[in-house]
Amino acid sequence: MSPRLRVLAGPSLSSLQPIEVNSDKSFEIVSDVFEGKVLAYIKDFTDAEGKVLKHDYFQKPERKDVSWSIQVQGRFLEPQSADDILFGNTFDHPLNLPWGSGAALKLMKYVDPTLEHDLTSQTQPWALSPLISTMPYLAYTRSEAPAFPPLAPLNDDTSQLYLAATDRNLSLSNASERRSYFTQAKRRREIVFGPEDVLTTDFCYGYLEFNPSLALKLPGGLSIDLMRYWDGQQVRFVCCKRRKPEDPEGEDGMPWGRIFWCVAIELVKDRAQGEGHVGA
Repeated sequence: MSPRLRVLAGPSLSSLQPIEVNSDKSFEIVSDVFEGKVLAYIKDFTDAEGKVLKHDYFQKPERKDVSWSIQVQGRFLEPQSADDILFGNTFDHPLNLPWGSGAALKLMKYVDPTLEHDLTSQTQPWALSPLISTMPYLAYTRSEAPAFPPLAPLNDDTSQLYLAATDRNLSLSNASERRSYFTQAKRRREIVFGPEDVLTTDFCYGYLEFNPSLALKLPGGLSIDLMRYWDGQQVRFVCCKRRKPEDPEGEDGMPWGRIFWCVAIELVKDRAQGEGHVGA
């Protein structure tokens, strides 16, 4: 049986609210450091009521191998170096990592050489990368925000990114070039995003399966039933600020800095638990 899930979002871990999944109605994120919109698409998503929700996003040729997507459009209200804007996963408790997780981590590191992690931490596991180098799809515009959700699946567009760069000769033609170029921290530090800069991102992959069960799909046809290992804690996708040695500990004592926005997936155990607001 497919697990009943719920998705929450908010500007911090302590202010998460349930959001609609597989709907084109975006959720607003507003804080003193970031303002934007969030969408969550999950293929064959089973909601708290047991209803399977579909979306034509997954029927598009550009996303035929994708099983989930977290899309965000917004602005950083204070200037932020692209090297200091991180994206990834954080957890509250140690993880019960399944057999095969080592191969999965090697694959993640191959896909994203800028990934740093401590997923075996006995306190608060995490895995984070610079957003500009880890996002599968990223579009940049100056001042005017494009349609959201996009009329078609997001394509990489960094044709105006030179406006946020100290090197105005910057020219990147596709996502592969962008991700490769920004593997170097020096180049990431040459990009500064502020209130005039609009980022639209699509974090989408196909290595997670949500129906008929929650499973991790590995190369070679291997599949791991994650329900055997999931202890029920939230799976969070966070955009946060890099914590420097001189900075105080981040929100709730965590080893990363200020959170700009967060999307969390959690298991709904019964109907009563699926109603109302739940914080992180």
